[in-house]
Amino acid sequence: MTFRSKILPLIAAVAAAGISLTGCSASTESASSGSGDAAASATDASWPRTITHEEGEVVIPEKPKNIVSTSLSVTGTLLAIDAPVTASAATNPSDVTDSQGFFSQWAPVAKERNLDVLYPNLEFDLEAVVASAPDLIVVSTSGADSAVDHYKELNEIAPTIVVNYGDKTWQELAEELGEATGQEAEAQAAVETYDAHVKDVAARIKLPAGESNIISFNGPGQDNGVGKKTGTHAKLLESLGFKIAEIPEGLDTSEQAREDFAFVSFENLTKAALGDTVFLLSADGSVVKAFEGEKVLANLPSVKSGSVYAMGPTSFRLDYYSSTELVDLLGKTFS
Repeated sequence: MTFRSKILPLIAAVAAAGISLTGCSASTESASSGSGDAAASATDASWPRTITHEEGEVVIPEKPKNIVSTSLSVTGTLLAIDAPVTASAATNPSDVTDSQGFFSQWAPVAKERNLDVLYPNLEFDLEAVVASAPDLIVVSTSGADSAVDHYKELNEIAPTIVVNYGDKTWQELAEELGEATGQEAEAQAAVETYDAHVKDVAARIKLPAGESNIISFNGPGQDNGVGKKTGTHAKLLESLGFKIAEIPEGLDTSEQAREDFAFVSFENLTKAALGDTVFLLSADGSVVKAFEGEKVLANLPSVKSGSVYAMGPTSFRLDYYSSTELVDLLGKTFS
């Protein structure tokens, strides 16, 4: 499966770490009845809300209680902010999903919260959405999990927001979804918990010398993705102290420039991946061996020094859960 088939069309453990995102809810429940009444009044006063999104504006009359997500790549962030998402589109089961087609980084949380499959194999099903009786529908702008072409139909069923997860970090997406769902405090808590964890790991690791490249390795005969400094993967590595190498101009074969990755021919990896360290996206040890075994790449600084590392199979889509998994992996690798 190539990077294009992993990221573009698919777009697409934390539970074991014991991280709780529901502290705000618990503290609210433990408040006195008088405080609870005041909080309820304040909450009621903030609705209805007019939300500006990728397709315009929509009025959400009251705090949602039954959200459905037509975007698999957005569902993880909804779970991370403890939004009441009850059903989500699922993809074909694979080595990066559970048996239902939910991404493996958040599948245990989905099971714990009884998340239903809205429709399988990313095959849009309007009747399934109607049957779910949602009070908010979440749609993404692009990717195989996008239902944006059905926006008008969906918006007739329930208020519908369209988000772009491709041009922002999961933290920025969490803030956007927090406003639309009334989960602002939970979104902030998720970001603060994650940031504290990153700071802790960064203080414990020993960084390699020089600069690093992020590569989605597809092998000979195909274009290979090389991470840009402006991409979310690069930003995660930089948050830990790694320095991301610039990509020489004139190598990108993409028809339309992207913020996250440049695509270069296999042969041009010898020009584009000159970092002292290379991180392989959505990879395990077997992919590292394949990369190091390519004769064309034998003289890369990272190969010669044995400084090629896997980023783990869930690293293709960075949400709260996969980002935490990646930070933990890097912490262990460079401890």
